[in-house]
Formats: sequence, C-alpha cells, structure tokens
Amino acid sequence: MADSVLYDVTDGLATITLNRPDAMNALNIEAKVALREAVRTAAADGAVRAVLLTGNGRAFCVGQDLKEHTELLARDEASGTRATMSTVREHYNPIVRALAGMAKPVVAGVNGVAAGAGLGFALAADIRVVADTASFTTAFAAVGLTADSGVSWTLPRLIGHSRAADLLLFPRSLTAQEAYELGIANRLVAADALAAEAGAVARALADGPTLAYAAIKRSLAHAASHSFEETLAEEEELQTLAGASEDHRDAVAAFVAKRKPVFEGR
Repeated sequence: MADSVLYDVTDGLATITLNRPDAMNALNIEAKVALREAVRTAAADGAVRAVLLTGNGRAFCVGQDLKEHTELLARDEASGTRATMSTVREHYNPIVRALAGMAKPVVAGVNGVAAGAGLGFALAADIRVVADTASFTTAFAAVGLTADSGVSWTLPRLIGHSRAADLLLFPRSLTAQEAYELGIANRLVAADALAAEAGAVARALADGPTLAYAAIKRSLAHAASHSFEETLAEEEELQTLAGASEDHRDAVAAFVAKRKPVFEGR
C-alpha cells in the first residue's frame, strides 16, 4: 500500500488508516487508489474477519483533495474532456461497494471531520464509533456537486428522506452529538478514547460468528429493496446456511454447557 493509506492485519482484524494528516486525509488519486486496493484486499482475504477504517490526525477524511481536483479540472478544460469526474466510477464507487458489500463487518472509527466522500465512507460502514470532537459535513452542494460515495442511499436510510434532503440541499456540519441523536453515530466517546473503543468494537466483531455477520449484512441489504414476503424467504435461506455453520453448533453446545462460545468464523 502507499504511505497515504496504512494497512495492517492482526488476529483477523484488518485496520485501514487514511494517512495524510497534514491534508486532513483529503483524497488525492494516490490515496483513492490505495484505499480502494486496501478495502478490496480486506474483503477478499479469508483470514480477515472484520475491518476497522479510521484516519490519522484531526480528520477522518475531508473528501476530495480540492487542490489536486482544481489542477485536474483545468487539464480537462484544456483538453475538452471530463476525465476528472471518472473518479466516481474508478474510485469512490468501488470503495463503498466493498465496504458495504463485503461479507464481514466494517467499523468506522471517526476521529475527526468526515466530509463529502469521507462522509460516504463512514456511512458505508456497519458501525460508526465517533469521537465527541468529530463532525459530519454534507459538503457536495457547497462546491456545486451532487452526492456521491453512496450518500444518497445511506443517509436517508439512517435519518429519513426529509432530513437527508435538508442536509444535502443546505450543506452544513453536524456535531458528533447531533450525529448521535440522529442515528448516524452508533457510539459516541471521548476523543482520547476513540482509538481504544473503536478497536475494541472491531475486535469483538473479528472474534465473533463471521458467517452469521455476513448473513446479517446480506439480509439487511436485501430487505432495503424487497417486500416483506421476499425478505422472509431470504431470511429462511440465510438461516439455513447459518444453522449449518460450525460456529452455530459450538454456540449451542456452549450454551448447554454454560460456557462462553469460541467462534472460528466457520
């Protein structure tokens, strides 16, 4: 991985850290490519059972690196092309697809401001552990753009259509407390406890029943766009698969024996 994104796997937990602290983890091309490859690697690695996405410094991710973006737009104008905006197809969409769609849980440790695509990455995670000094910014319209990185799908599902429309049409920052009250932040912690708490949440998921977590993610995604009856059928199929897992059998045996189950992710 490039220096702009750090990648570590320890005992089944992959930690992906955006590492451009001097630029508030703004996304230049190098960082976007590195993040895309890191997330894809974690998704494909059978040894990875959970993912923690966080940032170094005082920001989680402020979205597009506007300094580089300005230079690329000038190049587009000179060449009569729109190549710069292909970043949505080439980078942002693959990143959020992998985060939301991987068959393992993803925790966002939101250490500071999450804006634009950074907001999208945080919302694509399954759980958001948020520092009380962090903020969430719907920055798109402020620079003449629409939502990307899945925000138009994830945000209204978390806070409702009306609130999402208001935040996108009138871009502004939400404090960590406001984000918690709206349901964007799952856990709100003191800034100096963020790393430990986000790590503990991710570690608990990495030690849990991986196949069951994958089924839960799949069932939630399915239910978002299917009828009640179709959702029941999906649940039936997924429960049959989960019920055949070693983790389920051991958990039942552990319950009977009054011991704590040890999940192996199988």
